[in-house]
Amino acid sequence: MEHSAIAAWQRNSAVAGRIGKAYPDLSKAHRKTADYVLANAFRAATMTIDEMADAVGVSLPTATRFAHALGFDGYSAFRAALVLDFSSSLAPVEKLRDQVQRPASSMAIMAAALAADIENLQATQRTLAAVQCEHAVNMILGAERILILGFGASAYLAGLMAHSLEPFCRTVISVAVPGGPSQTGRQFFKVDKRDLVIALAFPRYVADTITLAAMAKERGAGLLAFTDGPTSPLVPLADVTLYAQTERQLSPTSDAAALALMQAVCDAVVHRANHSVGAASQVTEIALPWLYRPDQQETSQARQGNAARIKFKAGAGKATAVKSRLKKGGD
Repeated sequence: MEHSAIAAWQRNSAVAGRIGKAYPDLSKAHRKTADYVLANAFRAATMTIDEMADAVGVSLPTATRFAHALGFDGYSAFRAALVLDFSSSLAPVEKLRDQVQRPASSMAIMAAALAADIENLQATQRTLAAVQCEHAVNMILGAERILILGFGASAYLAGLMAHSLEPFCRTVISVAVPGGPSQTGRQFFKVDKRDLVIALAFPRYVADTITLAAMAKERGAGLLAFTDGPTSPLVPLADVTLYAQTERQLSPTSDAAALALMQAVCDAVVHRANHSVGAASQVTEIALPWLYRPDQQETSQARQGNAARIKFKAGAGKATAVKSRLKKGGD
């Protein structure tokens, strides 16, 4: 954890409060354990008692007695209280810990993952509301400039959405750039009421996405949010919010339903956009030289075959001439 995050945790954590209260009376070994927890709270929350004892360099009984010294019934209760401080961030880790302890074949895991995404898609479809969908499409088509905001895995989703919208909208930019959030922030100083920011945030939410979305709203830009539920920090900021269920067993979120929802919105935009057929035709014409075509492949293979045959005949002719000269020389 960064220093600012550690300081915030120490101010607000019940566990940190217990450590501070008990610290003067702790033994040397217990103070060593306390110091480790205070400096590595998040890491400590993920550790078993064996991992904690090994990291601190104390015995298992000492780790247990440390928990007792803080007023907990045992190490499990101490760790549960610590996990509570990071519940939203650690929930996927705890879920993964539980899942990997259950025996299952690779096929069973893959089938379960697909089944979960099918349920995600169905749940996402059920959340669609006609008014919200129409409003979202109107915002996209009415914007002079569209900036798609997302970090982490959402940066990849932002790029795919920009790719889909670009032929049918005036200006579309995925703002996840090599300079990171600070560089994106520089772009956001230019936004105004003519712009639309499409913000993507799914658990575990990236703080920079929320900060920059708020900045865009302050500057008058429209805000269309793609997120997972009403408790998302994007919801209070957004003019329109579309929800994708992103539950997954072995990772924090599933991107499949989120991507499917974005593609569905893009389809609705294409359907409503003026001259969408012409735009699609122009894009295809421009891309044509890079597209695979079976007839071109057959022609290329035929040319390669002819070239090989010509080369072979030329080589054979040279070999015959050499043999003829050698024969004459022998005579």
